[in-house]
Amino acid sequence: MSVYDLIIIGGGPAGLSSGIYGARARMKTAILEKGAVGGQAFTTREIVNFPGFKSSSGPELMRTIAGHAKEFGAEIIKADVTQVDLSGDIKLIHTKKGQQYQAKAIILALGSQPRLLNIPGEKSLRGAGVSYCATCDAEFYTDLDVVVVGNGDAAIEEAMYITKYARKVTVIVLHDVGIVDCNRASAEKAFNNPKIEFVWNSVMAEIKGKGEVESVVIKNLKTGELTELPAHGVFIYVGMIPGTEFLKGKIELDERGYIIANEQMETSVDGVFAAGDARVKYLRQVVTAANDGAIAAVSAERYLDEEQSFKEEVVNADKPVALVFWSPASNESIDLASRLEALIAATGGKYKVVKVDVSRKKRIAQKYHVTTTPSILLLEKGELLLQLTGNVDDKTLKSQLKLQ
Repeated sequence: MSVYDLIIIGGGPAGLSSGIYGARARMKTAILEKGAVGGQAFTTREIVNFPGFKSSSGPELMRTIAGHAKEFGAEIIKADVTQVDLSGDIKLIHTKKGQQYQAKAIILALGSQPRLLNIPGEKSLRGAGVSYCATCDAEFYTDLDVVVVGNGDAAIEEAMYITKYARKVTVIVLHDVGIVDCNRASAEKAFNNPKIEFVWNSVMAEIKGKGEVESVVIKNLKTGELTELPAHGVFIYVGMIPGTEFLKGKIELDERGYIIANEQMETSVDGVFAAGDARVKYLRQVVTAANDGAIAAVSAERYLDEEQSFKEEVVNADKPVALVFWSPASNESIDLASRLEALIAATGGKYKVVKVDVSRKKRIAQKYHVTTTPSILLLEKGELLLQLTGNVDDKTLKSQLKLQ
């Protein structure tokens, strides 16, 4: 089984962007995608807010980005990932059909899926009037009538956003009159918005239309009465589900199952990065997913470079290593590194000196829990023998390091 430098799980905008950056950096890169390449964006009828594309269908834009990744050498493999082992330096990926893949670094670009109502017409009219993203699609309904399903923060705030374009927005709420699940400030704004009407004690039972949405059927929960309401669009907000079920217990997730990652897209596991809609973030759009993917791939490249350099310089060194953590902003650390090199050279080169600039290589400092510069770690084959912190004088250096 060959080992990839980088495997990206998920072939949506985040995964494809990661593939472009990973393959262009000469990493052996594979993208594993279980469905149509492009993920949820592939189902979008028209995308008008991706830079450089004034208007493009979701499939067209995703095929273009996938082609870009392939041109740089990224492999796109159809595979449904069911399990991962992230514990070692080489990560192991298992798929539904029994294939296994190995990688030095992984990017989790798993995306998230809207929770479905599972009513007649919802799936067949998705992308043809049924939408789960007002920011993506609201402007297509300028001066038209639309329906919003849901009454949480996302539903009510998106309903108000849609009123910038639509003629009327009807919000279907399953609670009694005046009761919504969103925050009170948003509720009051929505109640006072002349373009918004509420239908209480109700759920949507069916979405109708030939080729595109034409009407919806609403069911009153108290009376059972069915009412058909003409509509050109339906926006559904009953929650999102990140594709992270197989990661539980493997990586840090928030209470809703989204991956927790920092600005470098680093997760709680070394060598594992996250990008796109499955991570905790403010805005979930094609452009922000692509941004995440680029950052994750660059972070993965730097991680692999650091790992390779560390193994060559420290773990595989033919003598113990004095690892000096310094910073360009600390004159003390610069002075200590110079003095240490001079002392070791003057006493026969007992140790190999390796300098680590913590402003550039924070991960190695984190690995050994170094929080102060300057610091010196004495290592043998990567194992810690001694740690000195602060601007240690020459006498202490000679004594602690046994330099005679």
